[in-house]
Amino acid sequence: MTSSPGPNALATQPPPEGPPVPGGGATAAPPPARRSRRGGGPDWRKRLEITILAGPAVVLFLAFVILPVLMAAYYGFFRWKGFGPPTEFVGLENYRIILQDEAFHDAVLHNGFIVVLSLLLQGPAAVALALLLNQRMRGRSAIRVLVFVPYVVAEVIVGTGWSLMLQTTGAVNDLLTEIGLSGWAVEWLSDPDVAIWSLMLIITWKYIGFAVILFLAGLQSIPEELYEAAAIDGASYWQTQRRITLPLLGPTVRIWAFLSIIGSLQLFDLVYIIWGQYVSATAGTSTMATYMVLSGRLAGNYGYGNAVAVVLFVISLVIALAYQRFVLRRDTEGALTEGRK
Repeated sequence: MTSSPGPNALATQPPPEGPPVPGGGATAAPPPARRSRRGGGPDWRKRLEITILAGPAVVLFLAFVILPVLMAAYYGFFRWKGFGPPTEFVGLENYRIILQDEAFHDAVLHNGFIVVLSLLLQGPAAVALALLLNQRMRGRSAIRVLVFVPYVVAEVIVGTGWSLMLQTTGAVNDLLTEIGLSGWAVEWLSDPDVAIWSLMLIITWKYIGFAVILFLAGLQSIPEELYEAAAIDGASYWQTQRRITLPLLGPTVRIWAFLSIIGSLQLFDLVYIIWGQYVSATAGTSTMATYMVLSGRLAGNYGYGNAVAVVLFVISLVIALAYQRFVLRRDTEGALTEGRK
């Protein structure tokens, strides 16, 4: 009879032969089986979703932003009357005329003046109004609506109304005369020393409501616990606003300042409605956009107007990129946290 091998004998049996390993006598273990990916769709599905969701916006952006800019850059190299294909190629002649035109220099200075004054006038006033309207008070909602109403009123209505009130025989001068301040009745729209300040008054009245709403939204995002801790530490109201409110409101203020700068550089409608087609240049309120319309479409030189549009686009783009690089960089880096170790 043959005896069956015991457990010790089974333990001493050699392992099954496997494929030889180069450079040695030991055998390599079989590679582990790949685990199937579960817990997420394939990468192509994610890309397809992004394409479907972002595709229409990208198409609209290319069709209504990038393509017009490229076409304007193309037409800017021609002397073109707006009819038929452009044939009279002038190269950089339009751009040379733009850079040497004193009227364009004045328009650039006016835009810069509007940018600076918009930040200096609207910013502090909007912060003060936002702090006031953030307090619990009777009629707060009604006051918020009244402050925001000018922003939603159409520019045509605003321009027409203010142009009528600021005429020489308009409501403002009549009111000043009735209350005994006839010496203050001036040419609000035609005097170059006064017209630009009249424009700033209208711009501030029109757009300060937008800034107030933005700042109120920023104030709502500040935790109340910070104010309670400051009150426990004995901080006064102004110390709290300086040490807590203004620093935490900084990102909102910087975003508003960016929007205000871009809007001031592209200002057109209010100036065109109030001062008309030709008066803005003599009144000292012309902007790059009104110069573009006056020297391009109204003069019948659409090639030159397209060149002005390209210059305006380049100036706005450079300022926007510089602001993004030196002012908004900290805010955008703080928001983009994915992929950071």
